[in-house]
Amino acid sequence: MKKTNNIILSITSLSHLAVHAQMMVFPTLLLVFNKEFSLGMDTLGLMATCSAFMFGLGAIPAGIFESRIGGKNLLIIYQLGSIVGGLTIIFSNNPIQITLGLGILGLFSSIYHPAGLTVLSKSLKNLSSGLAIHGIAGSIGLALGPLIAGITAEFRSWQLSYFFWVIIQFILFIATYFYIDDVDNHNIEKKDKIVLKNDKRSIILYYIMVITLGFSFGGFTTYMPTLFGMQTDGVFQIFPATIKAGLFTTLVFFSGIVGQTIGGYLGDRYNKVYLLNIIIIIIIPILVLIGYTKSWSLFFLSIALGIVYFSNQPVSNAILADLTSNAQRGLSYGISFFLSFGIGGLSPAVCGLIVETYSVEMVFPMMAVSLLPGILAGWLLINHLLNQTS
Repeated sequence: MKKTNNIILSITSLSHLAVHAQMMVFPTLLLVFNKEFSLGMDTLGLMATCSAFMFGLGAIPAGIFESRIGGKNLLIIYQLGSIVGGLTIIFSNNPIQITLGLGILGLFSSIYHPAGLTVLSKSLKNLSSGLAIHGIAGSIGLALGPLIAGITAEFRSWQLSYFFWVIIQFILFIATYFYIDDVDNHNIEKKDKIVLKNDKRSIILYYIMVITLGFSFGGFTTYMPTLFGMQTDGVFQIFPATIKAGLFTTLVFFSGIVGQTIGGYLGDRYNKVYLLNIIIIIIIPILVLIGYTKSWSLFFLSIALGIVYFSNQPVSNAILADLTSNAQRGLSYGISFFLSFGIGGLSPAVCGLIVETYSVEMVFPMMAVSLLPGILAGWLLINHLLNQTS
């Protein structure tokens, strides 16, 4: 069983890496598409929203089907669909075709999270620690996506940026088909640590926190590469715009590995709901300051954002596992990721209007404001859980 769990953790983690990497290619190439197709940031924001919304839309049906067809089959559908979406983008000749490809890529990518996280939640004993490893892989994907996209677009072509991940998805498909068995639905229900399973009020308050985190994430991840690409002071002045967009965004997401590690460690030892609320509170001033700084200050603040923001992921995913039963886990994760990536996926379009009306820098303090309802929901959730246990 330990060997089986290690195989599951390895393949799901690599799939997690790939799903985030391929979703970061388009944000990294905004300046490239801006020049090649003469598109404004508002139009590019709508294209990014199409991908981001579809990234959330498929999560709910994926969560439902996870209990019916199994995590292995869903992982295979995600991998093959990602190949189709990537190839559609590669062979596109105009923005409409690219948007169609982005939608396909986002839709099939949306299958991954409810499938992968449900498999892990039913397989791992130390869930927060396991989710931290899984989350670190996602952070590496978020980091490698911009780096590889920036390098390939600068020295070869933007199509190669997508082709790289088409090849990776094909390798993952082979590994999943031959090395994962459908054994993930046979684990015994873990002991509850927070509250009675499927407490609707707790789950709704948790989902509000998820929406605000997803909305801010969609905004700052889409426009952070552009912000870095436009910087000309200090360390930024020695690189071409495309390399800056990829390289410095990569460094920020690599810092997320530290955050994932910290979140996993603390999540197994302290009250996860308190931790999540504190994390949101810390993110807000960092986002505000990013909008008003340049050069080295901008770089170090962005690194801090990567550490603090990504510490929430193993904590928040483990909270939902505590709040739901095995029977409802897949659907609950599906709803969670629809709200995070689907509703939150509207953020790039909103932020595109902010960029066109004000500036790229203004995106970040506005994303800080969008987190305020999450703090209120977190405070209400803490009090509700205290009343449940008193």
